[in-house]
Amino acid sequence: MSFGKNLQFLRHLRGNMTQEDLAEKMHISRQTVSKWELDAAQPEMEKAVELCGFFNCTLDDLFRGDMVACGETYTNLRVETVPAFRYIKHAVISVDPEGDAVNNVISIARRCGVDHPRVIGWDFPNVSQEQVNVFNMHGYEAAWVLPDGVVPPDREIYEQAAHKYAAVHIEKPFDNPFVTIPNAYKTLMEYMRVNGFEHTEQDVIPCFETDGESMDIYIACK
Repeated sequence: MSFGKNLQFLRHLRGNMTQEDLAEKMHISRQTVSKWELDAAQPEMEKAVELCGFFNCTLDDLFRGDMVACGETYTNLRVETVPAFRYIKHAVISVDPEGDAVNNVISIARRCGVDHPRVIGWDFPNVSQEQVNVFNMHGYEAAWVLPDGVVPPDREIYEQAAHKYAAVHIEKPFDNPFVTIPNAYKTLMEYMRVNGFEHTEQDVIPCFETDGESMDIYIACK
């Protein structure tokens, strides 16, 4: 827990702004920002409040939080427009729902002659507490993003228009998936908050992740 490290992390989230950039925004010297980040000095209350307003965070977040713990593993934080796409999807509730759902849509793709399908997925929320607590079951929904001209038989096809998403890249997400992946969502939400983007669930897949040894996580923006 370090004010200086939190401040560095917030600069990183704000488009990798430099100490000089922040100093100019705060009407102070770069040396003052450097001292803050080295924890050699702390801002007076007026400047602390100004920092919180600029980074859209609370004093508690800035001085007592541990923002950096969620940020060191993740790269290429960005906002991009995901082009329109067509897809089929398959939901599974099981003890290994992600593997079951992904394998299902990959099997469908291969039956359609596509050996390397683009697969995305997201948590499936319609799971009872009994399924979770008693049977250790969870839900996951996988989707195959269809190439142009491919129409799988006997499957409902969904369409999504082009939409703006915040995104982050993770290398080796499955080395420690129950920590790395949830923290990626937390980091991405922090990035959106600092930069003034709002999450939306209207007429769009609210969030999804790509399948593979590396992963990109996306959260829909208004």
